[in-house]
Amino acid sequence: MSRFIIETRNLNFSFRSGEQTLHGLNLQVPQGSIYGFLGPNGAGKTTTLRLLLGLLKKQQGDIHVLQHDFQSHRIDILRKLGSLIEQPSLYMHLTGRENLEVFRLTYQCDKKRIDEVLELVRLKDAANKKAKAYSLGMKQRLAIAVSLLNNPELLILDEPTNGLDPNGIIETRELIKHLNREHGKTIVVSSHLLTEVEKMATHVGIINKGKLLFQGPLQELQQMKTKQSAIEIEVSDTAKAAQLLNGSFPVKQVNGTRIMVDFESRERSAQINKLLVQQGVDVYQMAITQNDLENLFIQITSE
Repeated sequence: MSRFIIETRNLNFSFRSGEQTLHGLNLQVPQGSIYGFLGPNGAGKTTTLRLLLGLLKKQQGDIHVLQHDFQSHRIDILRKLGSLIEQPSLYMHLTGRENLEVFRLTYQCDKKRIDEVLELVRLKDAANKKAKAYSLGMKQRLAIAVSLLNNPELLILDEPTNGLDPNGIIETRELIKHLNREHGKTIVVSSHLLTEVEKMATHVGIINKGKLLFQGPLQELQQMKTKQSAIEIEVSDTAKAAQLLNGSFPVKQVNGTRIMVDFESRERSAQINKLLVQQGVDVYQMAITQNDLENLFIQITSE
């Protein structure tokens, strides 16, 4: 039996316009993971998630979810899934509890499940407030509560932190990590923000223009980032610092009071600092600058 809770093989999709959106996608989402599905807007993330939920008709390739062929076991699979795609679908004139009751009747789950999910998403104190009075972060957590009513094995969340303020982003991120670690949920989270994915994912898939560019554990991605990382050093004398370093630590760039050299390790960084200080160059600041998503795409495609 496959250890992947989601597995697609050579998945292709085109809209009616004829433009191909997905090209031979081979997703592999390990059971028990938080899988960060990363890519810029328009890369094919939402299309992929819609296919996994049966919201779009599969055109070519295989989709296996929960170790079963999706086409053959669609209803059984959907009973074990929870999802939030794009904007939360809530009734703003109803309270949080009333919203959950509407969806509970649809899912036909036990009434006590409402209090359980309210507790999970930390909305019990706001359960009797109208949804229209909720903050964006609270609405997002209520929508996640709806997706948890049927106690799913797999949770699929499309850009769950999009549009939230910093506090809402942190709350949603911590909720996702809690659901994974304490409740054993496998969670697929799509995002266009590399830094956000790094703070919660265990595994990452990177998609661009419908093609999967990278897939694997987060550590592998971070190692790729480190390869192209640099140390930015603010010093009292850039000319002298560059002259001192160029023998053993080639300088990549000099900009005002700052110089940049390749990052190799923490130990090498300490050696750079020691050398400069011993030779009379004041070091005001050292910081590692890592790849952003755009640079990472360039690096991956070039390799």
